[in-house]
Amino acid sequence: MDVRPADCGVLDRLPEGPAVWVGRTRELAALAAAAARPTRGRCPVLVLAGRPGSGRTSLAVRYARSVAEEYPDGVLFARLSAPDGGRVPPGQVARGLLEQLGVEPGDALLPDGAEPVCAALRAALVAKRVLLLLDDVRDAGQLSPLLPDAPGCLVLATTAGPLTGIEDIDPVILGGLGLTTSAELLSGLVGGTRISCDPVGAADLAEACGAGPAALRLMAGWLRGNAKAAVTDAARELGAVARPGGPAEPVAAAGPKGGARRPKGARTEPEPKKSTPEAVSEAENENAPESGPVPVPDTDPLSGAFLLLYRSLPAAQARMLRTLTLAPAQLADARTASALVGCPAPEAADLLRQLAGRELLDEEPPAADGTLRYRVPGRLYARLVQLRESTDRPAEVQLARARLLERLVRLVDSARALLDPAHGPVTDPLPGVLRLRSAAQARQWLLDERELLLCAVGDAIGPADLDGSAGRLVTALLRALPLTGAAASTDLYRLHHFVLKVAERGDTPRRVTAALLNLGDLQAASGRWPQAVERYRAALASARDSSDEPACARALEGVAECHRALGDPVRAADWYGRALALRQGLGDSPAEARLLARTAEAHAAQRRFDEAEREYRAALALLRRLDDEHGRVAVTAAVARLREQVGAERVAGERDRVTSE
Repeated sequence: MDVRPADCGVLDRLPEGPAVWVGRTRELAALAAAAARPTRGRCPVLVLAGRPGSGRTSLAVRYARSVAEEYPDGVLFARLSAPDGGRVPPGQVARGLLEQLGVEPGDALLPDGAEPVCAALRAALVAKRVLLLLDDVRDAGQLSPLLPDAPGCLVLATTAGPLTGIEDIDPVILGGLGLTTSAELLSGLVGGTRISCDPVGAADLAEACGAGPAALRLMAGWLRGNAKAAVTDAARELGAVARPGGPAEPVAAAGPKGGARRPKGARTEPEPKKSTPEAVSEAENENAPESGPVPVPDTDPLSGAFLLLYRSLPAAQARMLRTLTLAPAQLADARTASALVGCPAPEAADLLRQLAGRELLDEEPPAADGTLRYRVPGRLYARLVQLRESTDRPAEVQLARARLLERLVRLVDSARALLDPAHGPVTDPLPGVLRLRSAAQARQWLLDERELLLCAVGDAIGPADLDGSAGRLVTALLRALPLTGAAASTDLYRLHHFVLKVAERGDTPRRVTAALLNLGDLQAASGRWPQAVERYRAALASARDSSDEPACARALEGVAECHRALGDPVRAADWYGRALALRQGLGDSPAEARLLARTAEAHAAQRRFDEAEREYRAALALLRRLDDEHGRVAVTAAVARLREQVGAERVAGERDRVTSE
């Protein structure tokens, strides 16, 4: 048994891993041997296969830390499955890995193309020595596009089953720990004296847990919370819960009329009269065992261990644990947790520490400012969601989600105010313990939490019941992220796509038009001209439906710019002309001058030099009236270039004529 090794500088993205570690020496040796085997044409791929709760992620992290010094260009980490069991697309995984590498591949980051971003990842790994730890891979289709061609890299993947379709893979299969190793793990987690005094009970508990690391850790959490219980008692309780036909009644009854039995000494959690932060805070201060129905347990030791531990939690801890399933990506710190349950941040931080001490939360690497962060384990997520849906009223869940969104809006607004003081201070500052203190901290917080903030918006927009709060968060992010100087095109694209979805659902044509125009601008800025044309045409149709002439003019000009960039001056001149007619009708003289110059350029590209000079002269006259000196200089230079081109072509034509004669 040993403790977690010291971190290397390249391991900032890896999960913390368990503090107490035992066994698995044979599996670690098998991984080392597999990494040393030569491969043909690509990097080595190591696979750890095991059921959820087998410790596959912890073992992968352990191995990655042990060989990190051999990969000086970094250790990258990504989860390839969502907490609800969904499959994360390879393109999304590749974007996250590229960001960890610090690579900005331009238009490949836009979210509507998987192969370009995967190709950009493979190109970025050429001639590098990088270890990629890909957790919970579902199938070979997820993994294959991410495999580097560079033989100096190493891919370590964890999975629940075989990854057929990839050659030269000899997976390391994880089973139970063995009774002796299980006893060592319990001894390290609970205390040596307590385990050594009851070796038979320790063996019984290990057998009841199926020697699974996750189930053993949960039972260690139960023993730490029940200091007077013997190890034999833990084995007996777990056997009763997990045994087929065992006690399947709710943990606590709904009341005397509920007809269900409560454990001896348990009290039901008082139900709040209304869903307010004050009522929630008052309820969670109740230091009573959690009430509410619990699903019928199955025979899986992990399910039984979780159920037994959950039954012993005080109400505040149980409610916090259930509610954390609403956190973005199931990752929470004191700011997020306090908003979700409606309690002060110090109290939320204490509850998070207690739940982590009971092995119910995984520790994550702390934020840049030292804030502790925790994640709901994927192996427990589905069980906790089921408990939340059967225990908490829908109104309470909606209130928790709304509190979280409003907290995030205030945090983003405060970060914007620190980064751009010219716009004035925040009108509703956060409490001191939650406040961002400096522009540097605000920028780092936005960069670190960017993906979680975008995830929060997506989670809010999905159910369609908090569009107002979600819209405020999108607006705050659109104002704040560009101030960091590192806002990626994909972030802005996703935000404007969220705006489009909410606007279409709310039947607000002008907001639909604005979102489509912004999406077209982002596509055009990335050089994706055909996609930009589609967005601008959709914006034009929406603007016409709402009789929004300025937006129509902008969409027409956007289509013209795309045709110009695609080398089609005939269509560009046509669309510029339509936009020009609208701007003239609106009396927008600066836009009219710009469009005259653009139309002249399109005519010149068609070798229609007389029409081009006529449009340039009209633009110059308009710029003189506007007293736009900078514009006059630019158009005058364009006219001079046009005349030079005309003169050169006349000389060339005359020379060709003389030569032919």
